Parts: sequence; structure tokens; C-alpha cells
Amino acid sequence: MIYLDSHSTAPLDPTVFEKMKPYFLERFGNPSQGLHRFNWEAQAGVSLAREQIAKALGAHEKEIVFTGSATEANHLAILGLAAALASAGKRRVISSGIEHASVLGALELLAEKGFTVEWVKLDREGRVDPDDLKARLGPDAGLVSIALANHEIGTIQNLRAIADLAHANGALVHTDAVQAFGKIPFTVDSIGADLVTLSAHKIHGPKGAGALYVRRKNPRVELEPVFLGGGQERGLRPGTPNTPAIVGFGAAAELALSRLAADSNQIRSLRDRLWDRLKKELPCLIRNTPPEGILPNNLNVSVEGVDGAALFGRLKGVAVSNASACLNGTQDYSQVLTVLGVKKELARATLRFGLSRFNTQDEIDRTVDEVARVVRELRKMELDFARQTGLEIPTGRCES
Repeated sequence: MIYLDSHSTAPLDPTVFEKMKPYFLERFGNPSQGLHRFNWEAQAGVSLAREQIAKALGAHEKEIVFTGSATEANHLAILGLAAALASAGKRRVISSGIEHASVLGALELLAEKGFTVEWVKLDREGRVDPDDLKARLGPDAGLVSIALANHEIGTIQNLRAIADLAHANGALVHTDAVQAFGKIPFTVDSIGADLVTLSAHKIHGPKGAGALYVRRKNPRVELEPVFLGGGQERGLRPGTPNTPAIVGFGAAAELALSRLAADSNQIRSLRDRLWDRLKKELPCLIRNTPPEGILPNNLNVSVEGVDGAALFGRLKGVAVSNASACLNGTQDYSQVLTVLGVKKELARATLRFGLSRFNTQDEIDRTVDEVARVVRELRKMELDFARQTGLEIPTGRCES
């Protein structure tokens, strides 16, 4: 089966797994204590990972806080600021309606604490309207939270411009950079962010490890822990660190940084081939991913003239999704697309392709063959049913 769902999770790189193995079997000590060699070895592994991730971000190692996931990091960033913002009289937060579910969930909790959450206007490609953002900023606005790159359509924001506006008005900036990290070059200073969320398993690292960059000067960001009960991770994340996962996170970050240019070019070429072949094979295919300013590994398309459930039910040889994995069980269509004006029926019949460095040209070609075959079958079935039952067949409909 061909795997093209790397926005959801990327396959673990075997070289990363090899780096992790000793911390399962030999260096299994608790890195939170320093009483003997086993603990020192675990501490050394965590320290190296912190350095690797800090280097990839252009940050200081003391600014990296490990968490159990990107969701936890997003909650720590947003909810951990609540006390400081409230004491400063900054109870207004600005975000967008196309953020990841974990950001939206944290903002909902913040609203329950008496904060006002405002949604900035977006253009058709999901980019922030700078004039609307500027109009919303003011002395009571404390935080702007905008993802660096969208998790469904791949749109990259001009976060530097967003940060400059926010900082000029006294607001901090948080960005969920989970999809962008390891895919496009950036540093915390180049994008101007004060809080940056990362995840290991999106860059061919293990599940169970996330990280939050917390700026320590100009300005110094003060957070409070979301969980209580221990002093680990600068007192911000209690609990025994997941040493093997953290070690794998660091190794994956270092590998992604070293391969970034070459991998991006290779993956972009495969993505473009996927789109070129799909649009030749299938009429009435709508591309939701913008043509420019996007992640190299993203292609999001909606298929007119088919039922979404039937489409995914018949795609047996390709692993692909239609929306964020974190919406699974809550809705069967893309929240991002509907916010941007796509009808629910079309959002349900959407394919989100997430490519990685492990994909090949042969896999892309076989994917196009299968998707085209399935779509043609479904369109023909719908047409045959309409003819048999005497239903009116719309003019200009997609038949192949």
C-alpha cells in the first residue's frame, strides 16, 4: 500500500530508530535525577536532543521545553500565558478559523477563562489579511496565534509581517510550526515568533514527543504550567521525560535540517508530477492547495461528482486522508476548507496528499492510476443510477 498521509504522521526513519534503541534497552535511567550512571546517560541523551532542536530553530537550548505532543505544546503556549496576560489587562487573543484543532481547543478553554477570542479575516488561499489584523490589534490584545503553514492546504503565512504588527502593538506571537518544521527553512528570529510548537512524528521521528520554543529575552515570555506535580522542563512540564522519544526527536531534527534543501526539491518535484497527472486524467478536479507559497509536500484536491465516503471506501491501494487526523470521530470533512468557503459535500470528497522523502515516482504514478480509476467508476455508477431512475442529469457534469 502506498503511504501518502505524512501530514497525519510520517514514517519513522530507520536511522532515527537506531539512535533511540539504546535508550530503551541500555541507557534507560531517569533523566530527571542525577544519582548514578544510568541517569547521567539519559540526561546526556535529552541534553543532546535539546541542542539539536535548538540549532535547527536558531534558538538557545534553554528555550526548548519538551512535551508529550504538539497538542500539549499548543496548550502550554496558549493556556500557560493566561495568568500573565490577565494580570497585564490583555484579555483579547487573535487567531484564525483554520488553525489546528489543538489550537482551537486551547482557545476555547481560554475563552472560558474570560478571554475574548477574535478571528482574523483570511483570503481565499487562507492567508491572513494584514489590514484586518492591524485593525484588531490594540492595548488589550495580548496574543496572536497563527500557524506558520496550514495542515490541510499547505499555505505558508508571512509570519514575519504578522509578528511585526503584533509586536508593534505589544502582543506576543505563537505559531504552530508542526507542518513547516523540517519542510521549509526558518528560524525563530526570521519569523519573529515568541512561542513555537513542534512535533517529532511529522519529521520522521517517533510519536510521543513534542516541543515548545519559549523566547527568554526581547521579550522574555513567562508561562505557567498546565499540569502540576514536578519541576521537570524548567517547571513547565512535570513528569518523567520520554527519553527514547526525545532522543529520536533530536536525531530527526538534525537529519531534517541536513537534508532540507535536497528533500524539499525532490518532494516538490513528486508533488508537481502528482498534480500534473491527476488534472490530465480527471476533469472537474479542484485544487485547494494554492499555486505558490506552499509546503513542498502538500497537495489538496476536491473531486466533483463523487460521494466522499464511497471515494475513500474504494481507494484500497493508497493511504490518504481528507482532513486533519485530529478531526477523526468528530466530522468527516475538512474544517479548513469549509471556513474558506468550500461546500461540505465537496469537502467530504477531498484528497489531502502528504508526501515524504520515502515516496518514489513509481508510487506517484500508481497513485494517479488508482485515483483516476476509482473516480471514473464512481462517476459512471452515479450516471447509470440517474439514467435508470429517471433523475435529471445536470448539463456539464463530470462523466469521466
